[in-house]
Amino acid sequence: MAVKLKIKKGDTVKIIAGDDKGKTGEVLQVLPTSRQVIVKDCKVAKKTVKPDQDKNPEGGFVNKEMPIDISNVAKVEGE
Repeated sequence: MAVKLKIKKGDTVKIIAGDDKGKTGEVLQVLPTSRQVIVKDCKVAKKTVKPDQDKNPEGGFVNKEMPIDISNVAKVEGE
């Protein structure tokens, strides 16, 4: 059974709990099975990347947004 969520991709949300509390950002992706969302420039983690022939020949580090539980975000109305 699919879970119905009130937040959709492209919505503007405000983080109401966690390290990024008070920040607002656009929803990049919704993960309904785990009830999480990925918000632009919020909960950013530095990930190591192995060297790749096509995309990243040097490898190194990349900053990546991590999922946030849907209960920790609130939709911003009127934007």
